[in-house]
Amino acid sequence: MTQLRRRTALALPFAAPLASPALAQAPWPTRPIRIVVAFGTGGGTDITTRLLAPRLSEILGQPVVVENRVGAGGTVGADYVAKQPPNGETFLLATVSNMALALGLYARLPYDPLRDLASVAPTVFIPLAISASARLGVTNAQDFIALLRANPGRFSYGSAGAGTSGHICSSSFLARIGATAEHVTYRNPGQTFLALQQGEIAFTTDIPSLLAPFHRDGSARMMFVTTEERSPSAPDVPTAREIGLGEFKAYSWYGIYAPGGTPRPIVDRMAAAIDQALGDPTISRRFDDMGTPAMRGWTPERFSDFLRSEIDLWVPLVRASGARAD
Repeated sequence: MTQLRRRTALALPFAAPLASPALAQAPWPTRPIRIVVAFGTGGGTDITTRLLAPRLSEILGQPVVVENRVGAGGTVGADYVAKQPPNGETFLLATVSNMALALGLYARLPYDPLRDLASVAPTVFIPLAISASARLGVTNAQDFIALLRANPGRFSYGSAGAGTSGHICSSSFLARIGATAEHVTYRNPGQTFLALQQGEIAFTTDIPSLLAPFHRDGSARMMFVTTEERSPSAPDVPTAREIGLGEFKAYSWYGIYAPGGTPRPIVDRMAAAIDQALGDPTISRRFDDMGTPAMRGWTPERFSDFLRSEIDLWVPLVRASGARAD
C-alpha cells in the first residue's frame, strides 16, 4: 500500500504554439469526453468514475459523460475503447480484471492491453473481502471453510463476470482450501448482493465498504479481507493471514486508459487532470471513507510499467487456478 501511495511529480507538457495563428490548433479538449466503464452500474468502478467525472469536467472545461458497456468480465468495454479513434474523446475506466486477469482467463483476447490501450493514470486501490450469506448459518471463517470442504460442489458463489477480480479471488480461495463450488455470474454487483442476501449464492468477493451494510444488518457476513491489514470499513473482520490462509491475498485497482495511439499531450493532460481531481479534498475523503485510497502522483510511464508487473504477477495465478472463460 505504501508503494502505491508514493508520490511522484506529474509533468504537464504543452504543445508549442505554431508560428502562424491560422494554423494553430485549439488545445485539447474541444469536445465532450466520454469515459466508458466496462462494468455495471452500482459497483465500485461505476461509483468511482461518477465521483470523478464532475470534477474532471470542471478541470478540463468540457462535459465528461460516463457510459457503461457491460459484458465478458469487462472485456467488451475494453475492446470497444481500444477500437475508438485516438482523438481524446473516449477513455476507459479499467481494472486489473480486464487489463491483466483476462490474459490468463481467455485463450484469445480481441485486444492487447499493452498495445491497443494507452496507460493514462490509476485512480484507486481496491482491497477485497469474501462475504458469506447469513443463510449458511456460519458466523466465522473457520466454520465457513469447514462447510465448503464438507460439501464439494454443493454451493455456488457469485461475481459480476468471469475474469473479474471477484471471480478470480473466489476461485483462488477455493483452490487454496481444497473445496469446489459453482460460479454464477450477474450483470452487476447489485444483482450479486441481492443473490447473496437471499441465499441464492453462498458467498461473493467484493470491496469491504460495499459489503459492510450487509455485514452490519446481518444478511451476510464478511469472513475475511484479502489484504495485509484489516479494513476500516469492517475492523472486526480478520485478514486472510489471521484465519490461517498465510500469504493469500487479492486486490484490484482502477485506472484510466485511452485508445492506443492517442497523442502524448492528450494523455499527459488527462493524467494531470485525474491527479488533480483525486487531490480534491471532498473526493479524496470520499474514497478514504470507502476504503479505496486514491493512487496519486503517477506518470503514464509508471502506470504502464505497473500494468506490466501486474500481468506478470496475475496471469500465472489465474492459469494455476484453472479458471477459464472460453
